[in-house]
Formats: sequence, structure tokens, C-alpha cells
Amino acid sequence: MDDNLPLICEYYSHLERQGPGSPEVTIKALSFIDNLNEKSRIADVGCGSGGQTMVLANNTRGNITGIDLFPIFIDLFNDNVEKRQLQNRVQGIVGSMENLPFAEEELDLIWSEGAIYNMGFECGLNEWRKFLKIGGYVAVSEASWFTEERPTEVEEFWKDAYPEMDTIPHKVAQMQKAGYIPVATFILPENCWTEHFYEPQVSVEKSFLEKYAGDKAAEEFIKSQRHETQLYYKYKEYYGYAFYIGKKL
Repeated sequence: MDDNLPLICEYYSHLERQGPGSPEVTIKALSFIDNLNEKSRIADVGCGSGGQTMVLANNTRGNITGIDLFPIFIDLFNDNVEKRQLQNRVQGIVGSMENLPFAEEELDLIWSEGAIYNMGFECGLNEWRKFLKIGGYVAVSEASWFTEERPTEVEEFWKDAYPEMDTIPHKVAQMQKAGYIPVATFILPENCWTEHFYEPQVSVEKSFLEKYAGDKAAEEFIKSQRHETQLYYKYKEYYGYAFYIGKKL
């Protein structure tokens, strides 16, 4: 799959959001965080092109740094910042979530929508904690099982795609074990997947296949995207994304 990363990044660069979510959900998660002011330092880790970061910027007054591994997303991120004239307090930088460029206890809030899985939920929460001030918050969305048991087809798909996927109570327990008070958890509504993630991909898939006609890697990638979409519509009562918000002890 790594050989196809440039292809995958190009595909996702045409989407406003690189994962399930919505402006309403970002604002809802933000409503549980009470320590922010104009001096606050916020990091959006795995920010992509910044769809959710711009919502954060419109609803907070602090300084925000978006971090993503892929320059194509950071270029789009900084274009979005300029369009909204937010350069004085929002910037995107290329960097790894496994090696964040912050001092210990520098941040008031670490945000990450649909990206912490790249490190693993538990590992990410443990690693990032040192960058937060005492009383600082972490807010992440994460693919989660809604039931203890589920059909084999969807279980095997996600076991292969993200072995650490787990139920919400287990994720909350991991957050607590990592040294946070679990402040809030909620399931993202279905429209975060349909209206804001899968439906916008229909036209992108079409133009992508036209551009890469005959390219086996591109065709296989789109095939896998469509398979994932079909699985969601078939099994959405068993899984989805949940937001997890914790406060550093």
C-alpha cells in the first residue's frame, strides 16, 4: 500500500475532509473544553487539508498549529488559512505525529479527527500527554465498535484495516489508564459518513478513474474505497466513529 501513497494522497486532496466528520460535530466536541482563550496553544494532529481546523479556528481565539505528514495536505491547509485570513494565528506544518515539535506542557488542547489510528489510539494518547499542560485537553475521533459481537464479514475487514479498533467502553478505559479524566464521549451521526465523506467521493472517484484509466493501482484503490463504502451502509449499526475527550490529570 505504501507504494500507492502519492496516489492515495492525491485522491484525498480533492475532498474537504479526509475522514468522517462535520462542522457540527467539531463544534459539539469543542463545547466540552473549557480552558481556551486568546493565549491558548492548540495542535491539530493529522490535520489533512484542514476542514475541521478551520471550524476550530472560527470557534476559538488561540493559536492553532496543524500538523500532517504529507506536504500536499499542508499546502492546501495553508491555502485555506490564507483564504480565511487567519495567518496571524493558524499555520500548517509538515511533521510526524510520532515526533511532535512542541515543548513539554506547551499545549492547551490536542485535537485529532480520524487520524490517531496511524499511531494507535493508546500509543497516541500516551505519547501526546507530555505536550499538554496540566488540565489541558485531548479530543480525538476514532473508529469504534458499537457492539460486543458483529458479523464476520465486517469484523474481518476492520481487523485487517485497523486491528486496534475496539468498543467504546474499552477506549474510554484506555484514555483513563493513559492519565486523562474521560470528560465526554459521543458517537458521530450517520451523516458524518454519508453526506460529509462518502457522497463527496462519488464525483472524485469518477474523475480519478478517468485520469488514471488503465492504471491497475488506481483501479484497485477505487475498488477498495467502494467496498468500504458498501460495508458501512450494510453494517453501520455495528460500528462508526466516536469522539473521545479527555482532560490531563
